[in-house]
Amino acid sequence: MNPTRNILLLLVAFFAITLSSCVSVKKEPGQVQEFTYGKRNGGSLITLKFEKGKEHNHPLFAIWLADSEGNFLQTLYVSESIGTGVFKHVSREAGRWMAGEIQRPAALPYWAYQRNIRNEAGTLLPTPQQPVPDAYTGATPSSSFVFYLNTDKPLNGVYTLFLELNQSWDWNEHWTNNKFPGDNEYKTSSQPALVYVTKLDTNSREEMELKPVGHSHYSGKDGKLYDNLNTLSTALKIANKITAVVKP
Repeated sequence: MNPTRNILLLLVAFFAITLSSCVSVKKEPGQVQEFTYGKRNGGSLITLKFEKGKEHNHPLFAIWLADSEGNFLQTLYVSESIGTGVFKHVSREAGRWMAGEIQRPAALPYWAYQRNIRNEAGTLLPTPQQPVPDAYTGATPSSSFVFYLNTDKPLNGVYTLFLELNQSWDWNEHWTNNKFPGDNEYKTSSQPALVYVTKLDTNSREEMELKPVGHSHYSGKDGKLYDNLNTLSTALKIANKITAVVKP
């Protein structure tokens, strides 16, 4: 066989193997998104890390700060559609939200009652006329994320951090789509909103994990925290892990 041809064949084989190897070890781009919220006016910084779970599918969020006894201090973040009262996508009849002004009392009711701000109609949800300020609202992240949350005032001591999340049409064997046939708000919420909580100490640099402690009312008719999580299934798998740390 021609020696030159042998060399060419070897070179072709080498480049083929090299190319194949490069393709097989190609790394996917990072999936963690980073966002900053709040007014940078000399307050403290809370870094919250959210690792999505296998049931994550564009849930709605609210994150807020309370004192050591759990008394509401301020909203740190809320999903834009709730914070403005305007949904950009989506029809209840079609199983998706219709774009426009929509009130969703079942979405994040524990936050709404803790915040306790009445709108022009006398209800507790933000509206286009009385929205949550832009500094604290944003689109729901599509994947795992890190939030840099600026507090309005400097923090000193022990505080409570809350996170509430809700994923629409997230049915299970207990929370079925015909459980409350006359309740239209329930039909858009299914498994009720889940509430996570942790303590934050400005004297500690330890990342604290937020744990689920209960759920909200299934259609937002009250502001109670229901501590029975036995009926929830996929809702508990929206988040895999949530941690936070505060920097004074």
